[in-house]
Amino acid sequence: QVQLVESGGGLVQAGGSLRLSCAASAPTFSGYAMGWFRQAPGKERETVTVISWSGGLTYYADSVKGRFTISRDNARNTVFLQMNSLKPEDTAVYYCAADRDKYYSTTIDDYDIWGQGTQVTVSS
Repeated sequence: QVQLVESGGGLVQAGGSLRLSCAASAPTFSGYAMGWFRQAPGKERETVTVISWSGGLTYYADSVKGRFTISRDNARNTVFLQMNSLKPEDTAVYYCAADRDKYYSTTIDDYDIWGQGTQVTVSS
C-alpha cells in the first residue's frame, strides 16, 4: 500500500515562505506523476502544481506562477513545494497526490493516491 506523508505546513505572515515535503513509501515512486493540490474552506479542491515522473515537465496554476516551485528527488522518494511570497488567499489544506498510471497529468481526477494534507495559514 503506497502512502504519502506531507509535512512543512504552518502559520506564516504574508510575504513569507514555506517548504512542503511529501514522502512516499513506494519503491516505484520514480514512475509516478506527482502533484500538490489545495482546498480552502468552502471551496473545491484545486490543482496547484504537478510534475512528471522524470521532473522534466511541470505545470503551475496561474495563481501561483512565479511564487511556487515544485521539485522531486526520486532517490529519496520525496516531492517538494517551495512557496514564496505567500498571500492570505494561499491559506488552505495542501495535499500531495500521486498518479500511478501516467507520466504527467494536470487532471486532478487522475491522481489516485492522496496524503492526509497539511494546513497552510497565511496571515495578513
